[in-house]
Amino acid sequence: MSSPEVLGQFIPLHYHYDMLRDNYRMTSFQQAIAATVQPGMTVVDLGGGTGVLSYFAAMQGAHVYYVERNPELVEVAKRFLTMNKVSDRVTIVHEDAAKFVPPVPVDVVTCEMLHVGLVREKQTLVIEQFKQNYVQAHGTKLPRFIPEASLLAIQPVMQAYEFAGFHAPVPLFQPPVATVDGTTELGLPAIYSTIVYDEAYPQRIDWKGVLTMQSAGTLNGWRVVTKNVLAVLVEEQSEICWHNQYLVVPIAQPLEVNVGDRIEVALNYEFCTELSHIWDGISQRVCPNSLTKRLAA
Repeated sequence: MSSPEVLGQFIPLHYHYDMLRDNYRMTSFQQAIAATVQPGMTVVDLGGGTGVLSYFAAMQGAHVYYVERNPELVEVAKRFLTMNKVSDRVTIVHEDAAKFVPPVPVDVVTCEMLHVGLVREKQTLVIEQFKQNYVQAHGTKLPRFIPEASLLAIQPVMQAYEFAGFHAPVPLFQPPVATVDGTTELGLPAIYSTIVYDEAYPQRIDWKGVLTMQSAGTLNGWRVVTKNVLAVLVEEQSEICWHNQYLVVPIAQPLEVNVGDRIEVALNYEFCTELSHIWDGISQRVCPNSLTKRLAA
């Protein structure tokens, strides 16, 4: 069994500080909380980290239960929430988020234990355990979750693996933007799982799909895309989303593909495990009658 440190339970403090500088992440959650949380509501912030999501909810007039297992982060959050003058609206709970049961029914639960492909961090495990504990204590009506859902997709790409003339096909993180230098999209992303947090969901991926190539090139990587739907705005018929960083996983034996070629992809991995389980769990083969041929290794 992997240690809590490997799974992201105790991410180094500087990583949490760096996340505060991610304006896309910060504004997306701020907007989702502003659209969801109203004055007088009760909010639980599972794995509260530096306390920023608790701050956003408190600024909307809610009372917040900040829940965090890491003692260093608890002290950091106490200091930051006091500095931002919302400590009177936030109850600090130093406890494992998977074991926390709020003393009263709550309206909204925030949880940002998210990583690409839903590995490494404990988003799915913590929310599932929280739901079980909550139902036992307060009945079957669940609070609203932020995020409400995560959509996982895989996309065929041609990736440059050159570093100052050094060829090294390694997994690469990328910013979640339309165009990334060195990456050529060979086909559209295919959704392989949709996790809706207030519904039952599996804790592992076992999926096969066929992707049709939209462009010719060398298929030498799979890009894993994780889109988190933070809030669905029913009246506006829109949603507030935030994407994790993309992850490009190299293919050991690249394939030369043409437009219309079909590649069967299989994914098999567990959530909340080590990041390497994603690339260990991806395989592909050329579909029958496809004109694609393998390149020499």
